[in-house]
Amino acid sequence: MKRSVAAVAVALSVGLVGCDERSQAAPETSLPPPADAPAEIAPVAASAPAADVEAAPAPASIDGAPAFAALYPGAQTDGPATVANGPTGPGGLITFTTDAGPDAVVAFYKQRAEAAGLAPVMAMNQGEARAYGAAARTTNGATLQVVASPGEGGLTSVQLTWSAGA
Repeated sequence: MKRSVAAVAVALSVGLVGCDERSQAAPETSLPPPADAPAEIAPVAASAPAADVEAAPAPASIDGAPAFAALYPGAQTDGPATVANGPTGPGGLITFTTDAGPDAVVAFYKQRAEAAGLAPVMAMNQGEARAYGAAARTTNGATLQVVASPGEGGLTSVQLTWSAGA
């Protein structure tokens, strides 16, 4: 299972290498909101009565990662993040498991990436596995990729990679 997750992550990373402002993709018809516009937070799950709702834990920051690459709330990491500096700035990779389903994990990172001004550049649904990638609209800008797939014991296995941009 880890090999398939790693293979999908490599494919996503390779696919994002060519995603910059010079790409030949069709231009988007909508512009991101201005930086000073209030952010909208889309609900991920159906709402429950107020008495039954528990406060969701806040996402934990990852040392050296931008805010959009925070750790999913309640995640159990497989180990510390692997971080490095490169031509597109500081970046890293972390793997973890969570009780949340793949769709919820991807929706969480999609909302954070788009709130940070990153534009979606890819999405994938393969069986029960989900993947999402986003990038800044500038050369050597920030990127985020997440791959979430069902794992052992009913947990979701997640691989998160990011670059803060140069």
